[in-house]
Amino acid sequence: MSKIEVAKSAGFCFGVKRAIDMVYDVIGKESPLYSYGQLIHNQTVTDDLAEKGVQIVDSLDGLDGGTLIIRSHGVGETLYEEAKAHQMKILDGTCPFVENIHQIVHKEKEDGKGIIIVGDGSHPEVMGINGWCGNSAIIIGSPEEAETVEIPEKNSYSVVVQTTFRQNKYEHILEILKKRGISFTANQTICSATEKRQTEAEELSQNVDRMIVIGGKNSSNTQKLAEICKKNCRNTVHIETICDLVLNNLKKGDRIGITAGASTPPAIIKEVIVTMSEALENAVQNLEGSEEVTFEQMLEESLVTLHTGDVVKGTVIQVSNEEVSVNLGFKSDGIISRGEFSSDPSVIPSKTVQPGDEIEVFVVRVNDGDGNVVLSRKRIEAQKGMEELETAYNEKTVVTGTVTQIVKGGLIAVVNGVNVFIPSSQVSNRFIEDLNVFKGQDLEFNIIEMDRVKRRIIGGRKALVEQEIAAKRAALFETIQAGTKITGTVSRLTDFGAFVDLGGVDGLIHISEMSWGRISNPREVLKEGQTVEVFVLDVDKEKGKISLSLKDADMNPWKLAVDKYAAGTVVEGKVVRMVPFGAFVELEPGVDGLVHISQIANKHVVKPEDELKVGEVINVKVLEVNPEQKKISLSKRQAETDEAPETEE
Repeated sequence: MSKIEVAKSAGFCFGVKRAIDMVYDVIGKESPLYSYGQLIHNQTVTDDLAEKGVQIVDSLDGLDGGTLIIRSHGVGETLYEEAKAHQMKILDGTCPFVENIHQIVHKEKEDGKGIIIVGDGSHPEVMGINGWCGNSAIIIGSPEEAETVEIPEKNSYSVVVQTTFRQNKYEHILEILKKRGISFTANQTICSATEKRQTEAEELSQNVDRMIVIGGKNSSNTQKLAEICKKNCRNTVHIETICDLVLNNLKKGDRIGITAGASTPPAIIKEVIVTMSEALENAVQNLEGSEEVTFEQMLEESLVTLHTGDVVKGTVIQVSNEEVSVNLGFKSDGIISRGEFSSDPSVIPSKTVQPGDEIEVFVVRVNDGDGNVVLSRKRIEAQKGMEELETAYNEKTVVTGTVTQIVKGGLIAVVNGVNVFIPSSQVSNRFIEDLNVFKGQDLEFNIIEMDRVKRRIIGGRKALVEQEIAAKRAALFETIQAGTKITGTVSRLTDFGAFVDLGGVDGLIHISEMSWGRISNPREVLKEGQTVEVFVLDVDKEKGKISLSLKDADMNPWKLAVDKYAAGTVVEGKVVRMVPFGAFVELEPGVDGLVHISQIANKHVVKPEDELKVGEVINVKVLEVNPEQKKISLSKRQAETDEAPETEE
C-alpha cells in the first residue's frame, strides 16, 4: 500500500502568514488597497486577492491616497518616503527577520562599513535590503561570484545573508572571502524556519520513492527545497498546484514525500494530498465480485479513466473558432483553447490539425464545470522541448532560439516552446550596453546550466563568440601585413588612443598616430562605432598586437616644410607650448618650430611667459629647417626687426 508523508513545516512560514493575515483583515475596511509587488509567490493567493480588490503595483506614479501593502520580503528605505509623499497609508507586512537585516545594514553603513549581501540579486528581499544602505552593497549569489566579484579595498565589511539562502552555501562563500583577505563581520540572518524546512526536506527525500515539492516556480525558498530533494530523490517534481502533477506516473506501493515552500497556502497542500490519495486508491481498486453488471456499469468500464496531469492521446473531432475538440474515449470530450494549443502565438490551430488527426495532450482539468475536459497541447510541446534541451545540454550541442524579451540581467530566448535565460555576461565576450539590439533575433548558443526541477535553463553565447573570434583572429594574422591599408570599426576609446575592430582582432591607434597636428583627446577625432581606414604600422603575431595609424605618410607636412618654410621667410604661427628655454609655435597642424628664449625680443628675457601667451598668434622669421629631425628654428625678434623700417616709413 502506498504511503504519503508530509513534512511538518510545509507551507506558510511565520512571516508570510503574518502578512497574509494582515491583508485579509483590512479587505473591506480600507480602499483602495495596493500591494507593492506580488504579496507572495503563489498565483492562487494572488488571484484571490485581486478578486477582493487588492491591486498589484510596481510604482507609485499616478497614485494618490489609499493603503500601500509592503510584502514580507520588505522594500528599500526610499519607498516609505515616496508613499508619504503620495499621501498613502502603509500596511507593513515586512517579515521581522528581514526587518532585522534592514536595521543591521543601515547602522553598519552609517558606521562607515561596506556592505556585502549574500543572496540572489534579483530577489525582492535582497533588493529591499540593498535599499537600506543606499544601494551601495556588493551582492554575491554564488561561490563562483565570491571568487571573481570586485571588492574595493576598505577597512571592514559587514556581511548579511538572504533569509532563505542555503546555510552550507553561505559558509562556503564566507570561506572564500576569508581566503581573499577581505576583512568582514558575518551576520547569521538565515531564517531559522527556513533552515528547519530545508533540513526536514532533506531527511524526508532520503526515505521516499517520490518527492513532491509544492510552491511557486518563481519562489526562491521553494526552488531551494526542490534542489535539496532532487539530490536525494531522483523522482522529485516541483509543482505549483495539482494541475502540474502527472498522476498516472504514481505506482502502487510508492512511498511519497510532500513538502511545500513558505508561500504555499494550506488549501493547495491539502488538495494535492487528497487528489493523490484518490488516484492511488483508484489504481488498486478491484471491481470484480459484482453479481449484476448494469449497462451503465459496462459503459463506465469501457471508458478510459482520466486524472488531472495525465498525458493521453486523442482524436481531433473539430476545430471551431480556433478551439480544438478532442475525443479521448472518456465520457466527455476534451477542449484545447487557442492559448493552450501552442507556445508560439503565431500558430493557428485550424491550419495545424484537421478532424481525424491523432494528437497527444495534457489533461489540465477533468471537469471545467460544464462537463468538458480541459486540455493543453502547449504543455506537451514544452515537455518535448525540455527533453531536446536536456539532450543538447548533455551532448554540448548548439541550439537556436528567438529572443522574445529583454529582462533585468539578460535575455529570454524561446527554444521549442521553452524559455531559456541568457545572462548579460553570456551574451557576448564583451559588455553589451543595450541588449535591445538582440530582440527578435535568432541566436545560437549552448545550454550551460539546466535544472528541470526548477525549470531553470541558462544559455551561453560567450564561448561560441570566442571560438568564432579565435578563427577570425587566426585568419587575419595570416594575411595582415605592415604597410597595408585596412578598414575597421572603432570599438573603444581611451585617453591614450582608440581600439579598432579589424574583424575579430582589435588594433590600437595611439593618440600620437591620429593626426599630424596636436590633439589632447582621441574623442576630438573619432567616435565609437565609426568606420575608419587605417594604416598598419606593425604586427606582432606572438603578442597578438597590431599598431595602427590614421596618418597617411604621403600627407606628411614635413615633406613640404623645406620649400614652404624656407630660411629667411617671415610666417605666422600660434604659440602652443612654453618651455624654460623658449616657446614652440605651430606653423600648421603637425609642424612646430622653436623660438629660443634669446630670439623672443630685443632685450633680455627671463621667462618666455613674460613676453608670450599660449594661443597667441605671432609673426616669426624662419632661421633654419631640418626636415629629417623635424626641427625648425624661429625668431620673433628678427621678424620684428625686419618689419621695423616699413613701420617707420
